[in-house]
Amino acid sequence: MWVLLAAALVLNGFVLEPAAIDAKQILPGGPPRDGIPALDDPAHVPASAGGWDDAEVVIGVMAGGEARAYPLAVLVWHELVNDTLGGQEILVSYCPLCGTGMVFDRRVAGASRRFGVSGLLYRSDLLLYDRETESLWSQISSEAVTGPSRGQRLRLLRARVLPWGEWREAHPETRVLSRETGHARRYGSSPYGDYASSERLLFPVPSDRRYHPKALTLGLRLAGGAARAYPAQELQRAGGEVREHFAGHPVRVAYDPASQAFSVEAPQEVEVVQGYWFAWAAFHPETSVFTSKQADK
Repeated sequence: MWVLLAAALVLNGFVLEPAAIDAKQILPGGPPRDGIPALDDPAHVPASAGGWDDAEVVIGVMAGGEARAYPLAVLVWHELVNDTLGGQEILVSYCPLCGTGMVFDRRVAGASRRFGVSGLLYRSDLLLYDRETESLWSQISSEAVTGPSRGQRLRLLRARVLPWGEWREAHPETRVLSRETGHARRYGSSPYGDYASSERLLFPVPSDRRYHPKALTLGLRLAGGAARAYPAQELQRAGGEVREHFAGHPVRVAYDPASQAFSVEAPQEVEVVQGYWFAWAAFHPETSVFTSKQADK
C-alpha cells in the first residue's frame, strides 16, 4: 500500500519521488521487496550435466569468449541473476509479465552494482533496484527512474532467447545455470498459468490492439531515439526474414516459427529487446512497425 512519509511517497520501502516517470503509475506487484529472490553469483554446470530438455527456453549470453545459458524455468522464479561471465559483470533479467529477457552490464559509471527485485512494477514491467543506492530501475527502458541514480542507463548487452538444444549445439562449450540455487522452487513449473497465451493483462497498461497483447515481438531501438518493432507473425508472412535499414543502420531480423526464436544482425549501437507486443508498445508508443506488406513492395 501507499505510505506518505515525510511528505514523500513510499512503497515497499522505496522513496518514489522525485521520479523520472509518474510515480503514481508505480504499482505493487504483490511480493514485498526481495520476496522474489535474485540470484547472486550462482553455480553453473557443463552442458552435459544441465539436465534440461532441448526444448527448454533459455537466455543465451556470450562475454569474454565464454558462453552461458539461463533457463527461463529458473528465471521465472528469480527474475534477476547477478553474475560474472568472461570477466564481465552482468545482470540477467527476466520479466514474466512482459516476456522480456534482457542482459545488462552491471557497472554504472565504472562502479559495480548488485540488483534485487523491488516487488514493484511500472507498466506491468519489473522494477529492479540496486543495493548500493536503492534507486529503482525500469527493465525495459533500462533507466533508473528514482533515487540517486535517476536518469542513468544500464548498458544493454546482446543476448538470445531460444531453445536450449539450439544454444548448446551452437555453443557446445557452454555452461548452464544450475538448478541448485539454494532456494526451494518448483523449477520447470510456472506460477503464471496460461498468462503467456491469454489476452489478459494483470496490471493497467496503455493499450495498442494492433496485435495480440502477447504476440512475440522483437524491437530495435537507439538509446533515446528511434524504435521499430518486428512482430513474429509479420516476419513469418514475409518469409521469415527481412533486411532493411533502421535509423540509417543496415539490419537483418529473422524469426524461426519452429523454435519461436528471433535472430538479429545489427551494429552494436542498436539495442535489441524481445518480449510481448503490449510491453514493447507501452514503452515505445511512437514505434514504427515492420509489416509483411512492406516486404511485398
